[in-house]
Amino acid sequence: MRETKRKRVPMRSLKEEEEDLLLPDSDDYDGDIPRTGSTEDGERESSEDEVDGLEGSDDNDDGDESELVDGSDQGSTDGSVRIWEVETGRCLKIWQFDEAIKCVAWNPLSGLSILAVAMGRDLVILNTELDTDEEQEYIKELLHLGNVTEPKASAIARWLPDEKYGGIMIRHFKNVSSIDWHRKGDYLSTVMASGETRGVVIHQISKKLTQKPFKIRGLPLTALFHPSRSYFFIATRKNVRVYNLLKVDEPVKKLETGMREISSLTIHPGGDNLIVGSKEGKMCWFDMDLSSKPYKTLKNHPKDITNVVFHRSYPLFASSSEDSTAYVFHGKVYDDLNENPLIVPLEILRGHSTSSNGGGVLDCKFHPRQPWLFTAGADSNIKLYCH
Repeated sequence: MRETKRKRVPMRSLKEEEEDLLLPDSDDYDGDIPRTGSTEDGERESSEDEVDGLEGSDDNDDGDESELVDGSDQGSTDGSVRIWEVETGRCLKIWQFDEAIKCVAWNPLSGLSILAVAMGRDLVILNTELDTDEEQEYIKELLHLGNVTEPKASAIARWLPDEKYGGIMIRHFKNVSSIDWHRKGDYLSTVMASGETRGVVIHQISKKLTQKPFKIRGLPLTALFHPSRSYFFIATRKNVRVYNLLKVDEPVKKLETGMREISSLTIHPGGDNLIVGSKEGKMCWFDMDLSSKPYKTLKNHPKDITNVVFHRSYPLFASSSEDSTAYVFHGKVYDDLNENPLIVPLEILRGHSTSSNGGGVLDCKFHPRQPWLFTAGADSNIKLYCH
């Protein structure tokens, strides 16, 4: 695709009602492209039953190498959720549920080590008990339901106490397919792919409320909050619609991918660039200030892409696929709006074996501060690739 410099039309600015969340510092980064490889010195692994979800911990961005900082969590088809200490590879905690785990997500706030776990129609908010005593008192109060009004029979979601582990269970009317935390840590979105026009809802943990603010066109597949502004992204089969959370009547932008079916999306920490992965092995990079059409389309995987992800502080992004590989790219976004993003392929990671039932690499996540990539495979292994 020919790269041309066009006049940019910025997304309509908003008068924010919230403070922006600062990105983590990267004082140790000298601007060079880090090298990521799957050598024996740079790869760690843990093995469990088939892994469905993987989430790197965002806790404690102060740089301490503690259990809270270096924790990652994993959900599995055997119904277990496990927290691992990255530094040692030790399993810290295990929760066992009756259904296969669809996805997991850490709360993004430091000092609030709670975990959202989706399985079937249920979304469970777990207290991981990895905080200080003072923080634990706040978390227990936050996850206490109290007297919740009994919802109507037609309600989209019901808030229930999780009697087994002492958290909160939010029961939806359809199976949950994806979840995403708002940067402030109080709001959590859930997507129900079979929920049609009611398929995307937002929960507020502090008030124990569920809202359905969007008029959705098409079947929703996944959704994300903007990393710093009041925008919300909903991906349907072929398009991504961007909504203003302060006025959600109609989308403010529609991104046309031209793909057969979207599988995943990730937003650059700067907020103006978006990557969409598809079930035909393609990735589309959107510069949302430039156009509603892709700036560049990459075709690297022969099979479905299972996830795409940007690093929070390094100029890196990655993709994982059912072809049992993960690709790592350098993706530099410039402050000068006349400069096009620089995209350079770095590494192909082939650490996972091909499973007999397919699946390949099911998920990938970056460490919140280090240039490290976690991958979860259908071969029941979690691998950590270090530079």
